[in-house]
Amino acid sequence: MNFGKPVVLEQRINGHSRIIHSEPSQVGFYQANMSQSFAWDSEVEFLLLYLKPSLLKDLSEAAWGQDKIELVPQLTRFFDPLIVQMGLALKSILETDALGSRIYADSIANALGIHILSRYSSIQKPSKYYKGGLSKQQLKQVLDYMNEHLDRNLSLSELAKVVHLSSYHFAHLFKQSMGISPHQYHIQCRIERAKELLFRRDATIKDIAQVVGFSSQGHLNYHFKRLTGITPKNFLHQ
Repeated sequence: MNFGKPVVLEQRINGHSRIIHSEPSQVGFYQANMSQSFAWDSEVEFLLLYLKPSLLKDLSEAAWGQDKIELVPQLTRFFDPLIVQMGLALKSILETDALGSRIYADSIANALGIHILSRYSSIQKPSKYYKGGLSKQQLKQVLDYMNEHLDRNLSLSELAKVVHLSSYHFAHLFKQSMGISPHQYHIQCRIERAKELLFRRDATIKDIAQVVGFSSQGHLNYHFKRLTGITPKNFLHQ
């Protein structure tokens, strides 16, 4: 993805070279087995995203019941606003909180994979629609697990394994049950736990941020104010 300015690139794929013009927000899509390299002669910003073939296979099985898929061989210099939007979201995670939002990053990767499969593969039918939510037992299991591991950077696949589901299936059913995504729920739980620790007044805000799983005090401050309207410091002085 080109996040910079117009630039002329020398593109070499599977031994064949050509000169191309890349515009801002243009996307290139290449299969994992392609040998490729690029060269340019001016400063430019690109975002490279790599999705494991195993992820696409798992998503295809979960969403369409197909384990054999055929992706388009190669697409160069096309516009796809949804891919750009998800790319920007992942870029923001890496720049602001690379250690603390694994569930969120996994969710975006799944959404990106589903979009690629539905738009740029041999799959023709619509994806499955899961409804009904998690069972009461499944919901209790996963909520307990999340609350017991607030300090950990949990992945979506780890949570899905608790209730023996695919990550794609789990994310859909969790949101139907709770009305919010697993990432949003985990953040809310961390903030509630932070409130309890702030009430005790026996730890610094920085220490509390670490205990409840935030990568920094600034990250705690951001989500605390976003959800409560005030900062942890102001919460202490109420």
